[in-house]
Amino acid sequence: MKTTRMVMVAGLALGIVSKLFAAEGSKAETAKAEVPSVYPAAIFAFEDRGDGVKGVGAKVSDILFARLAADPNLYLVDRQDLKKLQDEHELNLSGMVTPDQAVKVGKLTGAKILVTGSVIEADKTLYLVAKIIGTETSRVLGASVKGRSSDEIAPLVEKLAEQVGESILKNSDKLVAKEVKIEDRIAALKKSLGDAKRPTVMVKVTERHVGQATIDPAAETELMLFLKGTGFEVLDANTSAKKADITLEGEGFSEFAMRHGNLVSVKARLEIKASDHAAGKIVANDRQTAVVVDLTEQIAGKAAIQEAAAQIAERLLPKLVKDK
Repeated sequence: MKTTRMVMVAGLALGIVSKLFAAEGSKAETAKAEVPSVYPAAIFAFEDRGDGVKGVGAKVSDILFARLAADPNLYLVDRQDLKKLQDEHELNLSGMVTPDQAVKVGKLTGAKILVTGSVIEADKTLYLVAKIIGTETSRVLGASVKGRSSDEIAPLVEKLAEQVGESILKNSDKLVAKEVKIEDRIAALKKSLGDAKRPTVMVKVTERHVGQATIDPAAETELMLFLKGTGFEVLDANTSAKKADITLEGEGFSEFAMRHGNLVSVKARLEIKASDHAAGKIVANDRQTAVVVDLTEQIAGKAAIQEAAAQIAERLLPKLVKDK
């Protein structure tokens, strides 16, 4: 009876948290330049601590997922994806998960916010603890309330929900990284490269979207955008008779991940290597996975490839001028 009461009240409180998340989504809609309007989020299992709350954590996480899945301002990572990661990486996806592990899982699934927590009973005292983790910033926010085991649970859970909601609303900029315009990313990279001599570069990247025809070369376009924007001479792989100092070669693909209402999630992976043919060596190589949510599968796929290419460019281009 006690366990049933706790589950029901926890579900009620998590519904309140869902509404607070929705309020934050509305706030993001009016400030798109600062944070995204839709938060990809992952719900980890809550940890049981105490004989009186055994089995409650898993039920709480299930209720939380069900509540937040109906929120249009959140995009929840599929529970099977989390289970697959748990199997592949042997990560403890529970309330005991460390921030480092959580951030790793978040990056692999594309989640920007992770929600986890614990239900604890000790010495006739009941503790309700929530932990919110920003995967991009690695920031961890906490909230907790306590009372006697014999106390009514509802008031305690309501206090916890208020604390969690207030933390998210006040610290959203610390949980989710601000969106940086592509022009600013290129400008920052150009500044970091300074006056170093740039080699001539040729780009050859093949890509595909699983199940559909590829419309345009998103990876090549993005890499060339960064190269030209930072002062590199880019040769046309199809028409140039001049031989490039460095060739960027690779392949990428995007694939449908899941659908939530009108939104589609697509994952993409890109691998690039930089070869100096005159020296007969590979100068650098890199790879990146990205997840993008959009209204159409093709657009999401292209955007995911582009983001992966942009992140690779930011890391790879400095290596091309390092020895020049």
